[in-house]
Amino acid sequence: MATSTNKTAAFGVKLIHKYVETPLHPEKRTVWCALWAGGIIGPYFFQNDEGHNVTVNGDRYRAMITNFFIPELNNHDVQELWFQQDSATCHTAHATIDLLKDTFGDRLISRFGPVNWPPRSCDLTPLDYFLWGYVKSLVYADKP
Repeated sequence: MATSTNKTAAFGVKLIHKYVETPLHPEKRTVWCALWAGGIIGPYFFQNDEGHNVTVNGDRYRAMITNFFIPELNNHDVQELWFQQDSATCHTAHATIDLLKDTFGDRLISRFGPVNWPPRSCDLTPLDYFLWGYVKSLVYADKP
């Protein structure tokens, strides 16, 4: 009796190899918003012209401030507003600080700004201690 190593002939079944590519990490999205006594300004999602998510750098952050945030502020009756941000590199680039100083003057709380940013202060960083936790709880409420 002859034996065959050809699985197709021996079993009448053709083996199909299928490769499924899965990303190593889930897609991430960078979102920005502002919190003030009158409510929330935003969210603003950092995307390129094709709608793909991008990381934030100084140029993209300044474009968001110029093209989104400042026009939104102009839609509200905001006077003598203080602007506070953390010490992320895109926030503290010299060109970014200059733009924010031109807009807010001495009412800027930031690293390298007129008023230094106070890290880990739950009273002064409500976005870190309230808003992002609340948003994440809504986003992840129904896990797929």
